[in-house]
Amino acid sequence: MTDTTPTPPPEEPQPRSAEQPPAGPQPAYGGGYGEPAPSYGYGPPPVAAERPGDLGVRFLARLIDFIVLGVVVQVVNAVIVGGLFGLNGGSLSGVGLGSVYAYSAVSGVITAAIYLAYFVLMESRRGQTLGKMLLKLHTEAPTGGLPSTEMALRRNFWVGLGVLAIIPFGGAIGSIAQLVIVIVIAVTISQSPSREGWHDRFAGGSRVVRKG
Repeated sequence: MTDTTPTPPPEEPQPRSAEQPPAGPQPAYGGGYGEPAPSYGYGPPPVAAERPGDLGVRFLARLIDFIVLGVVVQVVNAVIVGGLFGLNGGSLSGVGLGSVYAYSAVSGVITAAIYLAYFVLMESRRGQTLGKMLLKLHTEAPTGGLPSTEMALRRNFWVGLGVLAIIPFGGAIGSIAQLVIVIVIAVTISQSPSREGWHDRFAGGSRVVRKG
């Protein structure tokens, strides 16, 4: 039996609406989906490169700080301590042994206080001392940002060992202890891939980085 069902005519293509986008990939005008738009010189400036501070530049920053502090300490001792003990031109000649010891003790305490206050306040408030500012170094907490006062105190406690001058022969002991600590810090910084010194680890993982 023959099928007499008529075959439907083929559908004619419908005209494309003017609002309908053409099929296929579209040209990108500012980046496709998931792609960054091209930059035309606008937006925030690029972030400066950051890398660990090497031993040499960190040593130079400390040297600058010590020179500045040395001048301040000399002036303070000459004015305050010298005036307190009535020294003539800062000379200890003709002064009794007890007065010499008292002078050394007071001078040691003032010197330790100035050094410790300087490093702790500058690092916890700004992350930089004067030496670090000049050499673009920053002291940071392990997670970034400024170190806490406690962290700054722990990493710089050794600069205040001059306070040991309040005990007999304590000034000499403090100076020797500072020298030993400086050597240990220098060795640990040079041997650490991240340039982390012993005092950085003692402070809980502080770090010194150089930006720019």
